[in-house]
Amino acid sequence: MLFEVWAPDADSVDLWLAGTRRAMARDDERAGWWTVEAEASDGDRYGFVLNGDGNGAGDGNGAGGDRDRKGAGDGAGRVRVLPDPRSRRQPDGPDGASAVVDHSAYAWRNAWAGRGLPGAVLYELHIGTFTPEGTFDAAAARLGHLTALGVTHVSLMPVCPFPGTRGWGYDGVAPWAVHEPYGGPVGLKRFVDVAHGLGLAVVLDVVYNHLGPSGNHLPAFGPYFTDTHHTPWGAAVNLDAPGSDEVRAYLLGSALAWLRDYRLDGLRLDAVHALADSRALTFLEELSAATDLLSAELGRPLPLIAESDRCDPRTTTPRESGGIGLHAQWNDDFHHALHTALTGESQGYYADFAAAPLAAVAKTVTSGFFHNGTYSAFRGRTHGRPVDIARTPAHRFVGYAQTHDQIGNRAQGDRLAATLSPGLLACAAALVLTGPFTPMLFMGEEWGARTPWQYFTDHTDPALAEAVRTGRRREFAAHGWAADDVPDPQDPATRDRSCLDWSEPDREPHARLLAWYRQLIALRGALPDLADPDLASVHTAFDERARWLAYRRGDLRIAVNLDGRAATIPLGDGRRGGDTGRVVAAWEPVEAPGSDGLLRLPPESCVVLADD
Repeated sequence: MLFEVWAPDADSVDLWLAGTRRAMARDDERAGWWTVEAEASDGDRYGFVLNGDGNGAGDGNGAGGDRDRKGAGDGAGRVRVLPDPRSRRQPDGPDGASAVVDHSAYAWRNAWAGRGLPGAVLYELHIGTFTPEGTFDAAAARLGHLTALGVTHVSLMPVCPFPGTRGWGYDGVAPWAVHEPYGGPVGLKRFVDVAHGLGLAVVLDVVYNHLGPSGNHLPAFGPYFTDTHHTPWGAAVNLDAPGSDEVRAYLLGSALAWLRDYRLDGLRLDAVHALADSRALTFLEELSAATDLLSAELGRPLPLIAESDRCDPRTTTPRESGGIGLHAQWNDDFHHALHTALTGESQGYYADFAAAPLAAVAKTVTSGFFHNGTYSAFRGRTHGRPVDIARTPAHRFVGYAQTHDQIGNRAQGDRLAATLSPGLLACAAALVLTGPFTPMLFMGEEWGARTPWQYFTDHTDPALAEAVRTGRRREFAAHGWAADDVPDPQDPATRDRSCLDWSEPDREPHARLLAWYRQLIALRGALPDLADPDLASVHTAFDERARWLAYRRGDLRIAVNLDGRAATIPLGDGRRGGDTGRVVAAWEPVEAPGSDGLLRLPPESCVVLADD
């Protein structure tokens, strides 16, 4: 097989394969590339030696450690072996040797035509805490719960290798490989295969704006990073400085490999606003074009979903209309407005929404963004850009009440269920699942999980582990938290507390809430008005003081009462052709509006009404 690596500044490169070294030759047609042919099989360990490096240090069990030099010199030297930047497998972790992966060896069991975003319901899932086992196989065994729930897409949090066993995944350092403790490449394929067999699409969260602080060997090979820009994680990934053509190709190859080799159905792109890229043709546009080509080749939809805090509709505007061409983006504005309406919180970025939270919710469900050229007190400047609602389908926005970020970045990782009543949780579900955006749930939300989802790590570098621990406590101390009240990210118990409790869905009050989520998701699939992508057709009414909000979607009207007192909501005469309408779904018993057009909604409850 052909082994190849881009190492433009190296004077020599050797392949280390199963204990034997072979000199690699420069590729005359590709500047900076080195190649060699060698026989190898699935699972064989290998790596690269740059410039005859004999000064490695370590335990000898992985790349970056000392290894006996064989096949070159006198066999008595020591050599530093680095993992392949394009490694498909790191069986001993990010600092270990790479392993050959034969993707053709896996026998896929389920044919799959794909599933697009219009009409989708996403479910964000972290493999390491979805089950106590924290593996792909254990998660796959629970996918029947998701089909019964009615969701259409599993949105996996990152699965690339990172140091240790436990972590969120955003400190990954090998963007072509799969975290071995989860089950490695074959484990991911089995998970996707099972999901497809159940009719579930699988989207993967990928991180291209930075790599983790430990186990990142890319700088040894070439200019993968640049000091031209700085990010919250340090030097930026090199998307526009000298050498950036190859770095872009490296990231594009990673993205397409997930979609092709693992049959994934789309990618969620982490924090695209942190991609420092000054080139006329941006990396995201290149990725969009390459993904669309692969989609056409494979004959199935491959949506790209951005996380972006810019509130910029150009992110999802088609390339032919002058946009970047991604297919959807997370809508934090909707989350923030909904969160403040439910909780009354006003700290940090919630301050922009807290003065009139129901007005903010109403604005987002009719305009896309709350910040569409408005002043943001949190940022101290004007923020966002208006959405052309006549040309932008609502399914390009992903709406949610909870995500891994919005839970896990709280001091104690507390979910909404920790403080809100089941009735308010039901109202949140109604606004997400009957709203115009593509809905997304965070695992366990559907039954009001009481387990927290806390920030946890497993850094193997003691200095880094201590820096993370003290840094997080210092951050929350500034907001009044005592150090002992902030969970230690390195403590294994922090991860264990974050695992879902699968006994909860079968008992109250969780079972009732789960049934409500199932009912709303079923309605979304059955009633065309709930899948209407026209933002301009959404009409709202609300009362901030009485804490109720209602909106119309076609022949449907949805009303929520967030107050602890019953609400009387004027909905008009409620009649078309003499009908008074009917209750389609309700959290508490409620009657349809009478001839006076007044809906009398119990405290902390919600209803879906249809015009007969």
